[in-house]
Parts: sequence; C-alpha cells; structure tokens
Amino acid sequence: MIGFENVRKEYPGGTVAVEDFSLEIASHESVVLVGTSGSGKTTLMRMINRMVDPTSGRVLIDGDDVAHLDPVQLRRSIGYVMQASGLLPHRTVLDNVTTVPVLRGTPRREARSRAAELLELVGLDQKLASRYPAQLSGGQQQRVGVARALAADPNILLMDEPFGAVDPIVRADLQQELLRLQRDLRKTIVFVTHDIDEAFLVGDRVVILRPGGVVAQVGTPQEILAAPADDFVASFVGAERGARSLHLEQVDGRQVVVDADGRAAGVLEGPADVLEGPADVRGEMRS
Repeated sequence: MIGFENVRKEYPGGTVAVEDFSLEIASHESVVLVGTSGSGKTTLMRMINRMVDPTSGRVLIDGDDVAHLDPVQLRRSIGYVMQASGLLPHRTVLDNVTTVPVLRGTPRREARSRAAELLELVGLDQKLASRYPAQLSGGQQQRVGVARALAADPNILLMDEPFGAVDPIVRADLQQELLRLQRDLRKTIVFVTHDIDEAFLVGDRVVILRPGGVVAQVGTPQEILAAPADDFVASFVGAERGARSLHLEQVDGRQVVVDADGRAAGVLEGPADVLEGPADVRGEMRS
C-alpha cells in the first residue's frame, strides 16, 4: 500500500508544485495521475522513491515513512520507467536489464538468465539482447525499460509518461502490453500521463489533478465518465464530446460502435449488453 498524507511541495523561491495532497493506493492497484502541465503529477510520483522529498506531510509504503528509508536502497526496490527509457548507452540490452539485480547482490549468471526471460515477457526477440540501445527502435527501447524496471521483481512500478515519445501505433501496442503484464504480474502501478484516454485505458482508478496537485476527482474511469465532479472534469475528460457518446448500429449483421458524430469507433465482439463503460468498450471493441 502507498499512502500520501497531506503532502506539500514548495520549491525555493516560493513556487508551489503540490499544495495539499492525500491518497491511498492499494496493493496490486494501477492508479493513474493525470493532469495538465503544472498539476504536480510527476512531482507526486517521484515522492514515492524519494527523487523528490515533500516540504511537509508524509509518503508511506506499507506503513513506513519513506523519509526514514535509505533513498538508494528504496530506488533499487522500486521499478521506474521514464519517457525516454533512460537506458545506459554503453551497455547492451541484457546488461541494462541486469543492472539493478547485480547491484543488489544477485549473481551475474542468475541475473542474466532472468533478464533473458524478461525480454521474452515484454515481447522482445532474444537476438536483441546483445545490441546497444542506439540500435533499437523507440518502442523496443521502451520495452527494455519495462524489462529493466521488472528485473528486481519490485512490488511497486512507477511509470512517468512511459509511452509519450513513441508513435501512436507503437504506443497502442505498448499500452496493451502493459495491460497484459499487469494481468499476469499484479504489481502496484503508479502511472503518470497527460492523456486522459491513456489514463482511462490503463488505470483501475484515475486521479484528475488541477494545477498545484489539487485533486479534482478520483474514481474508476466509469465513475468519472458517468458523473464528472464539475465542469473542469467534464471538459478535461471530454464527457460531452462525440467520441464519448457511443451507440450501436447494425451493419451487415454486426454491431458497430458509432460516436455522436456518426463515425465508426469499433466493432463490438461480445453481446450488446456488455457496452457499459470504458472498461467494457476497451475489452470488447476492436478498431
């Protein structure tokens, strides 16, 4: 469990990144922090592994205040995936993945064997293991970044706009890969994005932030879409846009999902009565 208790972050000069933020994240839950620039989402996530320390308040992991934990050991126990992958350019793919386990004392042979398994788990061909990051595509680099984050088998996985630097097709593939990994591994994930569609896709719960880390609404994607807390949330999630207003039309014997502007959004592959919210649309619709 991760807990934020009245955390505030004020930088020298008086800039307040986070005013007063409280939240509990359950074990094995995937929570997305979403908001515009200046909403404090990345600052909040980096408080978990002490890359940023709060000015006041506490961040807890399983009841322990992270301020009392060694920051180096803490970071090695938490998986971290960033937008630009952050791979070490002078190390091969396999050695990048083994970095943290070896630092934590895992024998090199054992770490390399586990790294090879992880590369397969994230959908990478074993022949890429001996290549260097510059020899990979952006999507491949991000997959290596995910494998590296999982290498020490962390309970917590932090993901800071991990798919923001790749093209839309690769991004969609990586999002689906993350959903598959979470079904299999059940990590506690804190995911940061500015994209509400991505937030609704990957999050069990979504935290919509106003500037300064002020919580506008917390809930499942279905709850937020069904009952936006206010006009700000409704506008942010596009509750009134055509893409959010879906209905079914029968075309050549198949159920086609159509938005309010008459554009086809996908094909319903399950019974029509499962079309209840974003999670169901996500699982039953194929573009």
